[in-house]
Amino acid sequence: MKIILDRPRCEGHGLCEEVAPKLMHLDDDGELVLDVVEVDDSNIEAAKAAVRVCPVAALKIQ
Repeated sequence: MKIILDRPRCEGHGLCEEVAPKLMHLDDDGELVLDVVEVDDSNIEAAKAAVRVCPVAALKIQ
């Protein structure tokens, strides 16, 4: 599975980073950076949580 980021939609709220810090982070400019694109079984729940908490639906799992 992959995490897909719709960068123009992302507003940098950081909620995804809070629930999935091993998968993504906000850089110094407030831009979301995906540290992991290919999600394995050990991180799938964190990835789903990140998608769920995004207030602007900038993340999805494919």
